[in-house]
Amino acid sequence: MSFEVARVRKDFPILDRTVRGGRPLVYLDSANTSQKPRQVIDALDDFYARHNANIHRATHELGEEATEAYEGARIKVARFIGTADETEVVFTKNVSEGINLVAYSIGNATAGLGGQAAAGLRLAPGDEIVITEMEHHSNIVPWQLLCERTGATLRWFGVTPDGRLDLSQAAELINPRTRLVALAHQSNVLGTINPVADVAARAHEVGALVLVDAAQSAPHGLVDVRSLGADFVGFTSHKMCGPTGIGVLWARRDLLEQMPPFLGGGEMIETVWMDRSTFAPPPHKFEAGTMPIAEAVGLGAAIDYLTDVGLPAVRVHEQDLLAHALAALAEIDGLRILGPTQAVDRGAAISFALDGIHPHDLSQVLDDRGVAVRAGHHCAWPLHRALGVQASTRASLYLYNTHEEVAALADGIRQAQKFFGTA
Repeated sequence: MSFEVARVRKDFPILDRTVRGGRPLVYLDSANTSQKPRQVIDALDDFYARHNANIHRATHELGEEATEAYEGARIKVARFIGTADETEVVFTKNVSEGINLVAYSIGNATAGLGGQAAAGLRLAPGDEIVITEMEHHSNIVPWQLLCERTGATLRWFGVTPDGRLDLSQAAELINPRTRLVALAHQSNVLGTINPVADVAARAHEVGALVLVDAAQSAPHGLVDVRSLGADFVGFTSHKMCGPTGIGVLWARRDLLEQMPPFLGGGEMIETVWMDRSTFAPPPHKFEAGTMPIAEAVGLGAAIDYLTDVGLPAVRVHEQDLLAHALAALAEIDGLRILGPTQAVDRGAAISFALDGIHPHDLSQVLDDRGVAVRAGHHCAWPLHRALGVQASTRASLYLYNTHEEVAALADGIRQAQKFFGTA
């Protein structure tokens, strides 16, 4: 179907509101969290109003309806990411929890849990985990902690001055000692789309597993877990028009069967004695306690919405906006775009530094004009250090943004330069 941004915007109630004394809202912070269409809001409302019950346990009609809606969302996720096996889809709180699930499960295997099936996952001194300097803290800290627990060594790819992964040392970094490679599909700061399939192929040559943080790429329909060549893929609902509080970890079924549980409690068990327990098969082995049921339903509704709008058309719209924004920002004196300056192999998140104006000050001026952006290190301190800046301003575009909003951003930046006397 053809893409009409004006029609799409009507689906998002929040875009009708005004801020800061009546200024129209220009929301350019979707890489942080996206806005929600009426269809998702209505799905949440309908679940709580008509179907609210706990899942898998209740034998009454409401429980059956809730279970069907929850598991139906799992099927939608599986189809969205290109796998036919919904048992490979684990619901988590967010992508951060999904990455921690993998790290702590491997750590528990090292501690002797998981039995013989988990032996191939265990890490020891001399083993190596490889990440990149481009990662969100959620794909750095869990691996630091895992290395501390196991004695493994953490290594990483650097970043080139133009914001691409420096793969020149790939053969040395990914070697027979490498047990796992973890990297972002798309940088939350630079927008850079990394060659995950190439990195995964190298990792698999040496027998290493590959985890991909797809938090920034999944909302734009860029994730096909089979073609990525990954063993684990994580993403989150709230960046793709869905509710907060739920994310997804996809993993190969054979790995989920080997991995010991992440959390213990109700629902994830098969049988419990006082001295031991056996666990449910995947994915339920990793979903302890009462899960975010309504949020899963909302995620399913978000997938329906994005599918109905047409992700290929959304991608064309976003790339058009991205090219416009990169060109508009390049015309501003004293502004440095971090990362690729052309709309090639990059997404629609643009971070930049502005001479003489701190990102927090710039974001305040923009906010006074109704333009919502993010300022800071964006949970990517090592990347900012590598690029020689302490912080940056980030404008991120999504399906509901317009060329007029890009112009409002550029105009707001120029007004900030005048206000601070740096023009």
